[in-house]
Formats: sequence, structure tokens, C-alpha cells
Amino acid sequence: MAYVMTYSSLLQDLRSYLERGFTEESDPIVYEQFPKLVAMAERRIATELKIQGFIRAVSSNFAATQAVYQKPDRWRETVSITVSGKPIFTRSYDYLKNYWPDTSETGAVEFYADYDYQHWLFVPTPASTTEFEILYYEMPRPLDTENEENWLTKYAPNLLLYACLLESAPFLKNDIRISTWQAMYDRAAQATNGQDIQKIMDRSAARSEA
Repeated sequence: MAYVMTYSSLLQDLRSYLERGFTEESDPIVYEQFPKLVAMAERRIATELKIQGFIRAVSSNFAATQAVYQKPDRWRETVSITVSGKPIFTRSYDYLKNYWPDTSETGAVEFYADYDYQHWLFVPTPASTTEFEILYYEMPRPLDTENEENWLTKYAPNLLLYACLLESAPFLKNDIRISTWQAMYDRAAQATNGQDIQKIMDRSAARSEA
């Protein structure tokens, strides 16, 4: 049977690779640290890699006279925003405030900026209820006992495993293994990025031939 990684099997793999933390009674400190190492590894990957599996698209509607909107849960970085199928452009917050200083004035939305980490600012302030679509990179839903699988366990289990092992080395004060885990993580990351680049090239070729 083909191997399919889950959160539970990942924890077991970590115990086997590190030969530590097999039970809470025998090695409580390491045993309790494993979930934190997995969480840090997930964040490392989401921060360092921009891959197709982390892209999400959501649609919503502007509310008339409302200029600030909340970003989706686990948002990491905006790819693009379109309003009624037409792309709008990102600018700095200062640019938007100078361009449209009175947010009570309304018009057709042209630009957006990060208002803060959890919100966007759009200008001109929407004049009516209009549909928009956001394409963004997200942090995959974190693994835990209630969420045994995510995109990483399904499509990049080796990348996730090596990221966890890399996170474990400083905690275990095993500096000699850092270079090994780093090399294996880098190779898995390059392979994952390479697959995404090939998909982009394939899509471009298909469009050219159409």
C-alpha cells in the first residue's frame, strides 16, 4: 500500500528519525515539543515557498461606502485582486491616502493597499455593491489531532518531514545534523518549486497554442 502521510504518522516518523520522544513518560520534554516543531516547520515552508498549492481564490462583494475589508484567515500575501473581472492595482498606503484623502467620497475602485496585516484599504471608496475576487497565498490549515491532513501531507510529505527535522536540530542541540537536514530540505523545496515552474510553463504553452 502506498504511503500517505498524516499528522499522526509524521509524529511517528520524527520519533523514528530522532530516536527521541517515543512516549510522554520516557521523554516528556521532547514528546511535548513535537507538535510545536511541526507548527514551526509549516510556517517555515509557507514563508519561504510560493507554490501553487498555497494559492487560494475567494470572491466577495464590496459594501457601498466601506473602504476597509478584512483579509481571509491564514492570509500570507496577495497575488491579485479583480473587480467585476477587471484587475485593480496595488499601491502603498501613503499613496492611497494622498490619492483619495476623503474616504466618505465614493467612486469606482482602482487601487488597494495593506491597511494592516489583517485588512486591506480600497480606493476610491466603493460607491455600490460590486463583486470582487482575491487571489492570495495562504498558510495551509495547521496540522493537529483534529486535522490529520493538509496540502503538504498529500503533495509534499518529504518537504514537511525535512522541515520538521531541521526545526528539531537546534532544540535538541544537535548542531551537527543541521547541515544534513538543511540540504535535504533545500533539495525538496527546489523540487517542489520546480514542479510549479513546469506547470506555469505548460499553461503558457497551452495558451500559446490555442
